[in-house]
Amino acid sequence: MYTVGVCIDEAYFVPALTTLTSLADSQPAGDLKSVGVRVLTADLSRGRAETMASVVARLGFGSFDIAWHRTDRWQVVSCDHISATTYLRFAFTADFVGDDHLIYLDGDLVVLGDLAAPLDSLGPSQLALVQDELVATVGRGAALPGVADRWPAFRGRPYFNAGVMWCPTSLLSGLNRSITRIMAEAGQHIHFNDQDALNLWALHGSAVVPAPPAYNRFELDRFEDGAQSRAREGTPVVLHFVGPDKPWQPTCPGTEGVRLYRSYLRQAASLVSRAKDPTAGIRWQ
Repeated sequence: MYTVGVCIDEAYFVPALTTLTSLADSQPAGDLKSVGVRVLTADLSRGRAETMASVVARLGFGSFDIAWHRTDRWQVVSCDHISATTYLRFAFTADFVGDDHLIYLDGDLVVLGDLAAPLDSLGPSQLALVQDELVATVGRGAALPGVADRWPAFRGRPYFNAGVMWCPTSLLSGLNRSITRIMAEAGQHIHFNDQDALNLWALHGSAVVPAPPAYNRFELDRFEDGAQSRAREGTPVVLHFVGPDKPWQPTCPGTEGVRLYRSYLRQAASLVSRAKDPTAGIRWQ
């Protein structure tokens, strides 16, 4: 079927397992046996890695592997809640993934339905992303500073969120090289870190197939303009908790989406506890 990839540091250990717990809950149990999990990290301890492998097996996934990569070559431009670990999404390789397709997931979301459907529309040189809900097009907001002025034809083009990515593994090596070059040569246009780099890659001729909005729906009820989220039609397949206010933080407003997240958080924390990792505690309500 596909392999799921996540990139985490120590702070996202339990949140990433929460995402995987929601994915396991949303898929037929028999299907999970053909789904692998691959993790890239810079600082996760070996003990935590062993715990993660145990939890992934308990959830029913077919395989697990983890690799450590340095992140000091990546510069975080904006957003205090983001670390350089986010750039590791570009370090997956076909050999490490071990499948024809990688579905990358951020560690601040829950999966509520069939995650694989966008793969059906992909060719061997195409990647699927969902258009960003808050910055929908190039030239709006703080994303890609200066790009619309330097390349006027890009103004109004779709701007994609990087929280979920469907990718043939045959693209991974080329994507890695391209992003490395973009960061070195066009760093002045990067504001939203890896997401801006990915969008620059897409704007300069790489094929992105837009996935339906339900596959990366933002949870907006935590914000003042949260009425937008209630007005949107359909049930999300992926609910994404963007921004610095995260649902595992005790100070996060207890919206319906946050309560749903915390139900999966409790399940993940219980699985971690059963795996006998005494250092994996996290505050949750």
